[in-house]
Amino acid sequence: MRILITGTSQGIGKGIAERFLMEGHEVIGIDRQASTLTHTMYQHYQMDVRDYEHLPELSNIHVLINNAGTQNEDDIEINLKAVIRITEKYGIQDQIHSILHIGSASGHTGAEFPEYCASKGGILAYTKNVAMRIAPYGATCNSLDPGGVITPLNECVMNDPVLWEEIMNETPLRKWATVEEIADWAYFLTMVNTFCTGQNILVDGGESINYNFVWKD
Repeated sequence: MRILITGTSQGIGKGIAERFLMEGHEVIGIDRQASTLTHTMYQHYQMDVRDYEHLPELSNIHVLINNAGTQNEDDIEINLKAVIRITEKYGIQDQIHSILHIGSASGHTGAEFPEYCASKGGILAYTKNVAMRIAPYGATCNSLDPGGVITPLNECVMNDPVLWEEIMNETPLRKWATVEEIADWAYFLTMVNTFCTGQNILVDGGESINYNFVWKD
């Protein structure tokens, strides 16, 4: 299948791209940073997802994964509006098999920066909207909403022993997800799953049960 993933230069997006490449799929990435992926089945567009006028013309996209996001930097523009524009351009068409939005546990709890929570909360509702619209094609749309994930963007708290212990005290399983674990979830929801749609899948080690948000000043 032909897979389009945004935000593939690092972290979750890169991990998801690698998972699909490992399974033999063609992967197209969009990211404002250069990519370190050199696989022959990978094509990279270095650009901002908000640059709507210059988005590439791509046909026959079977799976769309909206992963590109930011935290405390034009969150609504990048995390929500760009997801909508990307989905409307590439996802709402009769070749689509599955759409997945990478949301956040904060969209469920509201326990983070205000615009970030609002942007991810919007993803929850938009997921249901898209699911209804692509159902006639036999396609699914869900959001995968992680809690803490071990990525370079989270190193500021991962490397602070005091904050890390506080975070672990708020996470019943006392661990964060690996990128590979989230990639497995993404693969399952888009490639294995055929019946779950319009759902917001919370994968956070139980963190949302405790609600409290811990971060560095």
